[in-house]
Amino acid sequence: MSTRSYWLNLFTWTTWQEFLEAGGKVTGFRERRWKTVQRVKPGDYLLCYLTGVSRWIAVLEVTSDAFWDEATIWNDAVFPSRLRVKLITALTPETAVPVKELSGQLSFFQNLKFPNAWGVFFRGSPRKFKPSDGKAVVNAILEAERNPLTRAVDEHKLQYRPSALRVKDVGVVTMPEAEGAEQETEGVSEPTLHDSMQSLLLRLGSDMGLDVWVARNDRNRIVDGERLADLPRMRSRLPRQFDEVTQRIVELIDVLWLRENEIVAAFEIEHTTSIYSGLLRMSDLVAVQPSLRIPLYLVAPDERRDKVRNEVNRPTFSRLRPRLSQVCSFVPFSALRDRVPKEPSVVRYLKPEFLAELSESCEIEEV
Repeated sequence: MSTRSYWLNLFTWTTWQEFLEAGGKVTGFRERRWKTVQRVKPGDYLLCYLTGVSRWIAVLEVTSDAFWDEATIWNDAVFPSRLRVKLITALTPETAVPVKELSGQLSFFQNLKFPNAWGVFFRGSPRKFKPSDGKAVVNAILEAERNPLTRAVDEHKLQYRPSALRVKDVGVVTMPEAEGAEQETEGVSEPTLHDSMQSLLLRLGSDMGLDVWVARNDRNRIVDGERLADLPRMRSRLPRQFDEVTQRIVELIDVLWLRENEIVAAFEIEHTTSIYSGLLRMSDLVAVQPSLRIPLYLVAPDERRDKVRNEVNRPTFSRLRPRLSQVCSFVPFSALRDRVPKEPSVVRYLKPEFLAELSESCEIEEV
């Protein structure tokens, strides 16, 4: 028997349920994937990845060569490039294996140029794994079946369905909402949620022993009776390590964490705005300094997760090199409020790298 190959098979929770309801014997891919699907052979394994929650949920064994069929299985798309399959094992969303738990075993997590570069692997399926990666995922799924570990699932993430419209040779196109423009004033009488999250990030950074910076035009904002510019470890000026254009962009980023002269994290906070102000600053930074390795985070309410992803993947940002989605991560408000220790005596032991566990990739997983 020839050596088995391992392939990625992307599902949303909806398409996975539809697959099972149809008998779990046929999986399908988009029309443009036909040539790749023809490379998949009987005996190969399809490793099923649940988008939105980013977990491995099942292993399928291929039982036929590729065939073309437009019979209805899925409601949202035809997925006519098809394979007959046999279900080897399946988990629930709660017991499925989070992809990041295997980061130490999978090659696409190693030697990343950008924090979210691993997400490129999940931009479409089928995609062939390196044999060692495929075996590691299969072993993890089988182990999770033998010894299930229940993990809470964010219902909003579970219901994630790609909403971008894809146009040939253009990229991702989204429909912007009509929303109010962000007001960036020298001070406000009542703190907004934006201001509160800004203060939270500044205090968190200073409690970690880092120097902090607040956007030059936000320094006079008052939160909890204290001017942001007067918070502990606040820098009065940034190190002059950039050219004049880059320096102006960096000075207007909502929050920076610094270790000596190194910027270790940059945050843009969006609440009631259409997200563009922060994204434009980030994209300008990537455009003028493409080799810059500052971790960029877009902080926004949980319910704006899909909007953030769609906007980060707009054509104007996807054509940057690197793409903005590769260097920018999403941090939901709830993660900062609920998952970050409150006691300074504990926080001081944190390192900026803990943000990797709180943040989510902005790469859109194509299904």
